[in-house]
Amino acid sequence: MKELSIFVDESGDFGPYEKHAPFYLFTLVFHDQRKSIVAQIVHLEHGLTEIGFDAKHCFHAGPIIRREEDYQTLSITERRKFLNRIMSFARNSEISYVTFSIEKKHTTDSLSLTVSLSKQLSTFIREEYSFFNQFDRIIVYYDNGQIELNKLLASVFTVMLPQAEFRKVIPADYRLFQVADLFCTLELICLKDEHHIISKSEEAFFGSKRDMRKNYLNPLFKKHYK
Repeated sequence: MKELSIFVDESGDFGPYEKHAPFYLFTLVFHDQRKSIVAQIVHLEHGLTEIGFDAKHCFHAGPIIRREEDYQTLSITERRKFLNRIMSFARNSEISYVTFSIEKKHTTDSLSLTVSLSKQLSTFIREEYSFFNQFDRIIVYYDNGQIELNKLLASVFTVMLPQAEFRKVIPADYRLFQVADLFCTLELICLKDEHHIISKSEEAFFGSKRDMRKNYLNPLFKKHYK
């Protein structure tokens, strides 16, 4: 049986437009279960123990960048090394991703936001139907963080891909869900860079724009679904 796993994470919310948080986006990470990533997981978790963290530590890209939660006591060099661990894992795993985004000032309310994103997702599935149709089973993993996105995913996937199933995920249980969080965070950084609204903490973490693109965004884009 051919099985595709899809891990979903989002950034932003379905509320009204706010200048400090102008975007809403969600990312889908695709993993063909015939392509094992066990060796990459083992390598990642061994690396975590080498820097003094629990092997099962759950990565949260945003807090790493902003020096929050578990990362408050880490220096910027340590946090960069930490993020590079999950970056390396993602780079070396046979996965791909796609992100759908919208600038919220172009929508009038949560309904128009939902309609716009639904159209983006539907168009993508329609254009790549041969890819999805090769799988006997498609499992969509999401933590049900936002009910609007949950409904959007269910309405589009169940209509267009009847072999799709849904599972509520606990982020700490799936490394690829943590990768979805990473990719979504970096896609947001890219949007903020394009609109010249990167925060001071983000600027400090990534350094120059050249370094940000070389070390983070360009490796990310290599994983984009083609």
